Amino acid sequence: MSRRMLCQLRLSALALAVLIAGAVPAHAQGCVAAHSNQQSMDSLCGPGFDSTGHGWMHRLTLNIGYRVFSSNKYFIGTNQIDRSSAVENHQNIWDVGVNYQATPRWSVIADVPIFDGSRDQIYPPKGIFRVAGIGDITVGAQTWVFRPPTESNGNVAFNFSLKLPTGLNDATGTALLNGQIVQATADQSLQPGDGTWGFVLGTQAFRQVWWQTMLYLQGSWLFSPEDTTGVATFRHQPGQGVMSATDQYLFRAGVSHGVPKIRRLSLSFGARWEGVPAHDVFGESDGFRRPGYIVSIDPGLMYDYRHEMISVNAPWAIRRNREPSVPEIENNTPNGDAFFADYTIIVGYSHHF
Repeated sequence: MSRRMLCQLRLSALALAVLIAGAVPAHAQGCVAAHSNQQSMDSLCGPGFDSTGHGWMHRLTLNIGYRVFSSNKYFIGTNQIDRSSAVENHQNIWDVGVNYQATPRWSVIADVPIFDGSRDQIYPPKGIFRVAGIGDITVGAQTWVFRPPTESNGNVAFNFSLKLPTGLNDATGTALLNGQIVQATADQSLQPGDGTWGFVLGTQAFRQVWWQTMLYLQGSWLFSPEDTTGVATFRHQPGQGVMSATDQYLFRAGVSHGVPKIRRLSLSFGARWEGVPAHDVFGESDGFRRPGYIVSIDPGLMYDYRHEMISVNAPWAIRRNREPSVPEIENNTPNGDAFFADYTIIVGYSHHF
């Protein structure tokens, strides 16, 4: 193998480390129910090439992600308000993804989210709601703009996925209402899916700036053209009697650097912005939703060894905003609230076959 080719492969592996360390499917922290799926770029990078730059060492990659957080910080707009009692929203989310490399530039991608959460709700209907189930599966394709590995030590990828209405979207729980035990609809943040069709557009890019140091950029937007999910809520505010089908977004950027004298270990640091908009790009935006966003600092680390890759990220929120929804704006009702977490733990594992 030539020195130049070896350099390109190492740089591609470093870019891969950056992107896996933060490309585990993201989930907004708390009551803002964003289930944005972000595909990793690992099996599209240089490690897939043999010593000639042609052929493949592996064609199939399995990605498993896990996220956990508990939200109990109460916000109206950007203002955090102290409350003697708060809603405790705890969520565990697994993502099982596959990436099949069809050509050096094109791959088929799919992701299956699995959700498990609980919500200790203090207002009527009062109770502890527990929901578990499969979310909305996404299936699509991803491509590089330039055939890897590139001589410029950088590349850009685009992906498109179809969101299937496979997720549970009408889960209920046992609650206390007016002194009676009833079955009530679980909060929107606990629903694993929304039961509607949609599609995701995303992009990812990396570029070497100096030896073992890479800049990276990622973005994705889930489009939900349907207006509402058709599932009734327990709410009585004007226009909020049924759940809204929401767009969701995720953007992140940062820098990664290989740890000196520790082979295969890299550290990354960046910023993350994710949330739910008040107005969808396509279609109406009626019904109940909690629009808002979270801006976080995003430290992480990643270690790869042969066919295995492990990453850990811990996005820490520095700005949270619960924005007014369409029904609140149209009916001139007070801005709603939301509970957010301070941080999320994200763990990723990849295996190349």
